[in-house]
Amino acid sequence: MSSFAVVIHQDASGGFWGEVPALPGCYSQGETVQDLLANLREAIAGTLEVMKEEGTVLRSAPALRSRAGAHRVRLRFDALQ
Repeated sequence: MSSFAVVIHQDASGGFWGEVPALPGCYSQGETVQDLLANLREAIAGTLEVMKEEGTVLRSAPALRSRAGAHRVRLRFDALQ
C-alpha cells in the first residue's frame, strides 16, 4: 500500500477540490471531503495507469508549500483496489 500527500481546498462556490503534488495534473473535486478523497483515489489510479503505460517514472514529490485555506493530508492508496 502506498500513500500520497494531498492538498484539500474548499471551493468558494461549495464543495472541495484536491490535488496530488507528487502526480502533476492529478486533481479532483467532491461535494464533501469524503467524496473528494474517494474521487482522488480514482484519479490516482488513473494517473498511475497512464504513467505505467507511458513508461513514466514516479519521481519524488515536491515539497508541499503552505497555502492559505488549504489542508494537507496523506491518502493511503491500495493499487489493487
